[in-house]
Amino acid sequence: MSRRGSRPRTSPAATGACPCGLPAPYRDCCGRLHRGEAAAATAELLMRSRFSAFSVGDERYLLRTWHPAARPPRVDLDKTVRWVRLEVLETTGGSAFHTEGTVRFRAHYVERGNAGLMDENSRFVRHEGRWVYAGAL
Repeated sequence: MSRRGSRPRTSPAATGACPCGLPAPYRDCCGRLHRGEAAAATAELLMRSRFSAFSVGDERYLLRTWHPAARPPRVDLDKTVRWVRLEVLETTGGSAFHTEGTVRFRAHYVERGNAGLMDENSRFVRHEGRWVYAGAL
């Protein structure tokens, strides 16, 4: 998954639908988080917003929401991969009452015309009061 640059490559505002799959327009859903107007209230919402960031090519948001201990120096998204659908399969913890949580998900993508799936169980922790991605389990 590599791509140079840090500006989003597509604008979901044109279609209105949020890539994360929740029934809200992008601008009111993950767009608020990407613009820094709000923080994800749960680990699941952070996972959804990170999927949307992959979908729209927002590398800055991905870095901002990665735990500093595991954060890479940069994210190079692959221009040949288009993230098209997210299925959240299971969550543990990750609410306002927790300091840690997991989200098991399946991300659907298209690469050079071929459909693919990525399954992951991700760990999220609170860092400086905000949810951050701590890595795959």
